[in-house]
Amino acid sequence: MNQTNIKLAIIMRGLPGSGKSYWVNEFLTKQGIDTALHVKQYGYFSTDKYFEQEGQYLFNPKFLSQYHQANLTAFINALASNEPLVICDNTNVAKWEYMAYEAAAKALGYQVRVVVIGDPKDSQHQALCAQRNTHKVPLNHIKTMARLFELD
Repeated sequence: MNQTNIKLAIIMRGLPGSGKSYWVNEFLTKQGIDTALHVKQYGYFSTDKYFEQEGQYLFNPKFLSQYHQANLTAFINALASNEPLVICDNTNVAKWEYMAYEAAAKALGYQVRVVVIGDPKDSQHQALCAQRNTHKVPLNHIKTMARLFELD
């Protein structure tokens, strides 16, 4: 990542509990502490953070569209500020959910890497996701998301 002039946008995709945030943390650790801290502060975007209040995750579907828009806007602002590494850490089940992130990054001269974590169509993976996701998304909802998951 330390090559000058290379700008990279990473778009994470996967079911809740698949390990998207874990993958990001492992990737950032390999970039070194200074880069990791910088990206976490200026280049890391997740709609989930908008649902966090006083350290608690309080999902309210009424705000989902608004928070997705706020997350996209913040992501685009980071691109426009020429942050060298920008990450979108959402489930991005359908292509349309991340198309705007990808289009904005490409328009602003970024290389785009879409990272799918796990096999969303695999029932064992779905069960594992249900066990370990931190937002208490139940298995039946994960199965629905998996059924709708668009693989390229």
